[in-house]
Amino acid sequence: MVQFKRPEPDKPNFRDQLATIDEHGKRKWVYAKKPKGKLTNYRSIVAAILIAFLFIGPFLKINGKEFLLLNFLERKIVVFGMQFWPQDFHLFFLAMISLFIFVILFTVTYGRIWCGWACPQTIFMEFIFRKVEYLIEGNARDQKILNEGPWTTNKIIRKTLKHGVFYGISFLISNMFLAYIIGIEELQKLVTDNPFNHLSSLAAMLIFSGVFYFIFAHFREQVCTAVCPYGRLQGVLLDRNSIVVAYDYKRGEPKGTFFKGEDRKKAEKGDCINCTQCVQVCPTGIDIRNGTQLECINCTACIDACNSMMDAVGQKRGLIRYASETMIAEKKAWKFTIRSGFYTAVLIVFLGLIGFSFANRSSVETILLRAPGMLYQEHPDGKVSNLYNIKFINKTDDVMPVEIILTSHKAELQFVGEKITVAPQTMAESVFFIFFEKENITGKQMDLQLEIRSEGEIIELIETTFVAPN
Repeated sequence: MVQFKRPEPDKPNFRDQLATIDEHGKRKWVYAKKPKGKLTNYRSIVAAILIAFLFIGPFLKINGKEFLLLNFLERKIVVFGMQFWPQDFHLFFLAMISLFIFVILFTVTYGRIWCGWACPQTIFMEFIFRKVEYLIEGNARDQKILNEGPWTTNKIIRKTLKHGVFYGISFLISNMFLAYIIGIEELQKLVTDNPFNHLSSLAAMLIFSGVFYFIFAHFREQVCTAVCPYGRLQGVLLDRNSIVVAYDYKRGEPKGTFFKGEDRKKAEKGDCINCTQCVQVCPTGIDIRNGTQLECINCTACIDACNSMMDAVGQKRGLIRYASETMIAEKKAWKFTIRSGFYTAVLIVFLGLIGFSFANRSSVETILLRAPGMLYQEHPDGKVSNLYNIKFINKTDDVMPVEIILTSHKAELQFVGEKITVAPQTMAESVFFIFFEKENITGKQMDLQLEIRSEGEIIELIETTFVAPN
């Protein structure tokens, strides 16, 4: 029985530099071969759904509200048709912590599946821009020949067409992102209006589109390896039980060229035929056979490429597959670890807090403050008054008439102007006085309790102070 050891890297110093950087520190352009296979087809379906949602999302409405709106400039956030106000920041904070813990849990357990299947960078690069590139410039070999060749008429036409389409796509996608910030109605106004009426907005959009174009036309996989922190978190988050795209070195080593009719066991060869198809299809230019690496985005292109070659030579599929180091080294089934269980428990706690906060989220938010710069007013009839500013935030979808009742003391409450009626999902402000007879004043500063009512129902209890002369 031949015993195989874990393979040594093809280059002893391969972990000292990125796969896309040569020994002189210069960028090596990646010409990724077009992947084909079952997992690629599945990823294409997922990508199509996500891209469709990106373009459909701004048009979706729930009870007249946007499905998703993140207008931080106007402090208007709508998620699943529910509007959130600055006063709901604690919910946002809990949601962000929960998302962070979920990312940790998901990475510890399932590696970088997010990167390969749902990350916008991967979706746009592999399923939009790369496909356009294949269509205009041809496959990886044709692209390399074109780039290294002289500037002929054919090259100029193809390059101009490709980069023109790239910028057009970038401009379109940038506008769709803008729709999630200002709303589709506002975007339609900007698009149909005379551009000279909002030159600054147009210039900002053109610049943002230019950055977007630069990322996918030139920077590409460098986003994943040099900018995005998620890949670098692998060194902390991944362990021997994390599921990743992995090469089964127990089965594949030692590598050896395939010869028809050869008994590979007698020839002391593993199942890997050293065809390098897994390297040729990799969008980040790595050799997955060297083990888990920073650049690997778990896109499964190498799995499909290897499976197709295994089929061609009559070998069993799965030489490269989703697996953990433990599953390969010890041939054990995947198990849920204590570490994953801990993160799961913490995540459940935070999700519970979010659920509790949502269940107890008030439909009305009231902010009551004494008028700044004023203590009290003494009147000729012997009464003493304080002036108050009040803000009502109506978080419901109904018109809300509001009344304030002083419950703790005998005094008169008088609005300046008409009583308040708050429109749905808006804020209203008002001013009112509280008048005390001098004989009812019990101290220099008194604590007051007030009820906020709407149509006879108590919706909130608030407290304030009343300042009086000695």
